[in-house]
Amino acid sequence: MITTEGLTRTFRSGDRTVEAVRGIDLSVGEGELLAFLGPNGAGKSTTLRMLTTLLRPTAGRAIVAGHDVSRDPDGVRRRIGYVGQGDGASHSQRVRDELIAQGRCYGLTATESEQRADELLDALELTELASRKASTLSGGQRRRVDVALGIVHRPALLFLDEPSTGLDPQSRANLWSHILRLRRETGMTIFLTTHYLEEADTMAERVVVMDEGRIIADGTAPELKRDLAARSGIETPTLDDVFLDLTGRSLRDRFIAPSEPVAA
Repeated sequence: MITTEGLTRTFRSGDRTVEAVRGIDLSVGEGELLAFLGPNGAGKSTTLRMLTTLLRPTAGRAIVAGHDVSRDPDGVRRRIGYVGQGDGASHSQRVRDELIAQGRCYGLTATESEQRADELLDALELTELASRKASTLSGGQRRRVDVALGIVHRPALLFLDEPSTGLDPQSRANLWSHILRLRRETGMTIFLTTHYLEEADTMAERVVVMDEGRIIADGTAPELKRDLAARSGIETPTLDDVFLDLTGRSLRDRFIAPSEPVAA
């Protein structure tokens, strides 16, 4: 579903070249739920932006959902869903109307868009909120609307960029129950970034850790924890322990990126 070869992105910041992503090779199979982790400044967000065609690679190649991100970005966009960190729905638009408009943008007919909107409202328990504006919804409700918007065109691959950040534990659990159920029903591939390591530990079948522009670990959460236990003597390491051992930093470390990077 995703294949990268030597994927690279550099920026110019003043008179300095910043190597954000340094030639990564990555393969994600159909139906996988992969957690892509890294401290801020590791190159994680830049990689995600390249895979979703929001940023052109400086070098290397990426094939996403059967299409080259550089040569056929429109083909990629038609076949992926993307749920970003910000609210996707217009605050002044009613929820059902927003879903219908999104379906029309993806080429569905008016009738198909209405049917698909009603399907998603039911699937994500949003039917009672259909006529409400997004600005009146709770954080958890808005994130469910964002997921609905991201999958209105039935993509085979869904990118979730920190989907539960800022939600209370109950809302996070509710959101994930919906995401996992939809995945079971559709076989959707999910590429997840998250600041909650317990999400990666319990939800993802595979964990990839990136730091300083390179992939430094790739395996299941149990494999990574067993490897750390064997090397460190820690009896029951957590994924937090693995992450700190690999990077020496917290996932929440802050990094100020150039505000207007220029490709080098």
